[in-house]
Amino acid sequence: MIKLIKQEIQTKTIMTIIIFILVLALLVLVHEFGHFIAARKSGMKVYEFGFGFPPRAFGVYKDPVTKQYVWLWGKGSQKSVKSESQKSSLNEINSVAGGGKREEEFPATVYSINWLPLGGFCKIKGEEGEGAIEPDSFGFQKAWKKIIVLVAGVVMNFLLAAILLGIGLAIGLPADFSGGVDSRAIVVQEPRVMIQGVDNNSPAKEAGLQMGDTVISLDNQLIKSSLAMTDFIKNNGDKIVNIKVERAGKEIALNLTPKIIKAGESSPRLGVILADAGMVRYPWHIALYKGFVAAAFGVINIFIVFFVLIKNLIIGKGLAFDVSGPVGIAVLVGQSAKLGINYLINITAMISLSLAAMNILPIPALDGGRVLFVLIEKIFRRPVPVKYEQLAHTIGFLLLMLLVILITFRDIKGLF
Repeated sequence: MIKLIKQEIQTKTIMTIIIFILVLALLVLVHEFGHFIAARKSGMKVYEFGFGFPPRAFGVYKDPVTKQYVWLWGKGSQKSVKSESQKSSLNEINSVAGGGKREEEFPATVYSINWLPLGGFCKIKGEEGEGAIEPDSFGFQKAWKKIIVLVAGVVMNFLLAAILLGIGLAIGLPADFSGGVDSRAIVVQEPRVMIQGVDNNSPAKEAGLQMGDTVISLDNQLIKSSLAMTDFIKNNGDKIVNIKVERAGKEIALNLTPKIIKAGESSPRLGVILADAGMVRYPWHIALYKGFVAAAFGVINIFIVFFVLIKNLIIGKGLAFDVSGPVGIAVLVGQSAKLGINYLINITAMISLSLAAMNILPIPALDGGRVLFVLIEKIFRRPVPVKYEQLAHTIGFLLLMLLVILITFRDIKGLF
């Protein structure tokens, strides 16, 4: 029996990892494709468009002279190019004014698959400050072209989210019925009280309640709305409560005692976020429009959350909301996938919007930080010295990685 349980846990973990990598691949490829297509349309040379982070597993490019596809295995180099015409075209490209050979340059853009499938990249000529006098370099372009290339990834993440939400609303997406429902909506599933989130160090967390659990009853009293559940808990504070929930088609009974979770609270609670969640859909033409509207409101809400988080950190109040790193997001994606494709579409769209909102922030190492340096150059009519800009981006990247590590450590700790 224990062996079967372990195998089931391992299978679920593997499926969660696979789904998370697929979702991440979609989000990253769409983001980087935005940079790629904008750079190409702006006349910039793109060295490489890759999925995953190096080292490179393999890549391919189309030789402009022979019109043949050339495969690169591993890092690849000029030695991997065998025909004289290909060598000639490489030498022409690498013989740039004032510079020697550039190992990263091939006759055309390399499309690659890399060994670390946790991201992706679009390597544009001149993005690190080199070749600023060459017409196909990023540094050579006017400020408006640079900004378009830098924000293109953010725009693509927003468009992806809007399209996903549009598709979701056409087939049915979870909706909160507590504030009423649009008259044009078609109810696919009647509302039920669903747990949307569980606070750490809460009775709900200790008892084993999970996001996605549907509440059936409290002490054998049927619960039909989140308001009824909240009132029941307020009237039965400090007493052991038997809660029955539905999870993955199975009914589970748990015992837990409401308590004061944070200092200053006036009444005991379970530590859950509730919603009267049902499923609605719209005719396709309304669904597409609704998808873009939902994406716009989603971005606004995310910016509000960012503002509150930063404000509370500055004034020393700590985190007002739980923030998840890669591990926490992977768990969230896995839980959403178990609830169905509708929930997976919804959470993928929300993650895409979060990536868009975060990347446009004026923080060094992010797209918004690079836009900030372009604007500084435009305002003061002189570029920030490359070494100082790169130092700022390096420091920003290291701080972001440190934050990710700390949040990931907390996520892993929370799993146990």
